[in-house]
Amino acid sequence: MKARIFRQGVLKLSPLAGATLLALAAASLPSLAIDTNMLDKELDGSPQSCYLSGISDRVRCGFVKVPENPSQPEGKQIEVHYAVLPAIKPSFPNEAFLAIAGGPGQSAIDNAAGFERMFQKVRQTRDILLIDQRGTGRSNLLQCEQGLIDMLAYNDESVDIKVEAQKCLDAQTSDITQYGSLTALGDFEAVRKALGYQKLHIYGVSYGSRMAQLYLKQHPDSVATTVLDGVVPMQQSVIAIGEAIDRAVDLMLQDCGNTPACQKQFPHLGAELASVHERLSQAPVETRVQHPLTGEIQPFLLTRSKFAGVVRLALYSANTRALLPYAIHQAANHNYQAILGLYGMTVGSLDLAGGMHNSVVCGEDMHRIDPAMKARLDASYYGSQMFNGLAEACAIWQVPEVPADFAEGVSSDKPVLLLSGELDPATPPGWAEIAKEHLSNSLHLVAPYSGHGIARESCVAGIVAEFVSEASVKELDSACVTKDIRRGFYLNASTVEPLPAAANSAQTQE
Repeated sequence: MKARIFRQGVLKLSPLAGATLLALAAASLPSLAIDTNMLDKELDGSPQSCYLSGISDRVRCGFVKVPENPSQPEGKQIEVHYAVLPAIKPSFPNEAFLAIAGGPGQSAIDNAAGFERMFQKVRQTRDILLIDQRGTGRSNLLQCEQGLIDMLAYNDESVDIKVEAQKCLDAQTSDITQYGSLTALGDFEAVRKALGYQKLHIYGVSYGSRMAQLYLKQHPDSVATTVLDGVVPMQQSVIAIGEAIDRAVDLMLQDCGNTPACQKQFPHLGAELASVHERLSQAPVETRVQHPLTGEIQPFLLTRSKFAGVVRLALYSANTRALLPYAIHQAANHNYQAILGLYGMTVGSLDLAGGMHNSVVCGEDMHRIDPAMKARLDASYYGSQMFNGLAEACAIWQVPEVPADFAEGVSSDKPVLLLSGELDPATPPGWAEIAKEHLSNSLHLVAPYSGHGIARESCVAGIVAEFVSEASVKELDSACVTKDIRRGFYLNASTVEPLPAAANSAQTQE
């Protein structure tokens, strides 16, 4: 999601970037800005023709006005914006496919091109509905901005999160207590009613899967089918993602060790990864590198948190995961150009509204960390960094805790398709199994060679389209999910290990 573009080493950052590394972003969806001509005529909120970047045809855009605080219907009103990608053949005018973005804090409308590309088969017969959840995108954005920063020389470990959180809070003109998931759910229903849809087929990715489960729980009569991709179960605090990252790192090390060429080239990869962490824990490394776009020699300050962030975000995608052994090996030998390359590819990929992110996580997740979970987080670098950063932010970002029943699993006999990637560094397959416990009409598919948010893969996107069409998890043709789509690990800067012969043969036959 490259919303913040790597330009000449300057990056527009949130001051709470360290804390928001918790975010469960669907890193496969390219974030695309809304066209500057969009919504020029959208004065009263009624749907108007508009263009979205990355989509060639006209779509419809509009907004509904809702009270910021539902308990004060006559109080401050905010605009919740939506976009409708019309069905190619509108066979089901009373239904829409609602795609909910991740984060928390991502704009669904900014990701319109990615959703349209994934769900082009769904769009053949049904509208695709995108809603910027309150606090994101164009729906009364709650953002925390620090301005332009030299991303290469920036010391992210020097940020005082409490100070920056207070600055961000002081800049808000909205009631930050009204931007949690439950309040946003009412907005989604308001949009559905305004557009006249009787039923929604709901797709939620990452944090969006929480919103999808809440929709199924609170408004079951409005829901036809539900797809949960990269599942965050209601029973799970997202702060447990620290354990998921550790798991994904271990899987990458195991995969390299079990792959002869990778093992031969990098026989001590685990020890090398530990050595880089240890070196950077003592002090950041100051070096000079070639800028990944301009080629100019520039100073580069590599902190431990930057390095850990590179490793974590590279695990989201098979393409960047394949580069990690080489990049780690080079860093262990004091060459940081490969790490810089990955940093340039992944920095800014968590394109989040920081204020909305804090309103959600501080009210819905922080209080659910019991002593046993806290002990496990303290034993993990990722877990402790995320928890400590969010604890500091939430001490400033005071929002009330959600009711206790918020964390109860959803019980439903509606058709639900759950999707997981075995290599997911954010939402491992075990999380989907927790969500599935009380979903009596559900199917959980696990892609053994995939990461986070697997509907981007053409095979899975086709299964989603079939599921929506049939409104049933029975007899879905899901065999392709287990296909070996592994990428070979890079053995040097330009060579990729050949795929297994069986996989090559299978790909040739497609």
